[in-house]
Amino acid sequence: MRRLLIRPGAIGDFLLSLPALQCLRAGYTVVWAASRNLPLARFASRARSIQATGLDLLGLPGVTPPAGLIGELRTFDSIVSWYGSARPDFRMAVSDLGLPFDFLPALPETGVPLHASDFYMQHAAAISGHTAEAIPRLECPHRDEEFVAIHPFSGSARKNWPLDRYRKLAELLNPQMPVRWILEPGAARIDVEDTEPPTEDLYRVACRLACARLYIGNDSGITHLAAAAGTRVLALFGPTDPARWAPRGDGVTVLTTPEGEESMESISLERVAAAALGRLVP
Repeated sequence: MRRLLIRPGAIGDFLLSLPALQCLRAGYTVVWAASRNLPLARFASRARSIQATGLDLLGLPGVTPPAGLIGELRTFDSIVSWYGSARPDFRMAVSDLGLPFDFLPALPETGVPLHASDFYMQHAAAISGHTAEAIPRLECPHRDEEFVAIHPFSGSARKNWPLDRYRKLAELLNPQMPVRWILEPGAARIDVEDTEPPTEDLYRVACRLACARLYIGNDSGITHLAAAAGTRVLALFGPTDPARWAPRGDGVTVLTTPEGEESMESISLERVAAAALGRLVP
């Protein structure tokens, strides 16, 4: 069977749905995703950027999709798409064309007490006929290196622990173990030492994180990447619900804001430092 999997979204969205994507793998599997996430689709026979396909033009009134797009879609026996779940015009267009689409919801339903990875797996299992453990994993070579990785940013300022506390945390940890800062291309520059050179290849970032003794960060795609690489993770959560969105793995510890608080400033430096030092114990 030739199957196309279309998964838009940010790094964390892709990683949380990675077990579901792998569950849907067929004899020949192509993944269309955000260009940044393509290196993470290591199970696929081929991976391609959604933007490069012109898929977003399909169904728009008065707009002709790129030549060859419809013909390429017709080469697949099955197309499973998280893209288009919120676009009735797109769903109608592929239905009129007789294309073999199954649409899956891009976000877990409000009020459903289910982790996002379990939610995605539940829908994928209904199509594939089998299920698997819904824990995102990336096969990365591990080298034991004595350093702590810190990524101090996320996609929303509300989810960020104050940067000055990360700096103070690094000062507290450095006597015991060196700290290396992991920054994404395009991220704000910060005045810190031992900053890892940014790379666009997220699989290379994952393999670098796999070598760390501990990773510390906010609710972000890079935090999910560290967990999927098998690194010990200390994740700081505030306005988002960790029961639904926390990274998964045996080595993951989540610190949340005190009950009734959402501001990340309510997570004290002392609390994070104690948790970090505790995680550094072999």
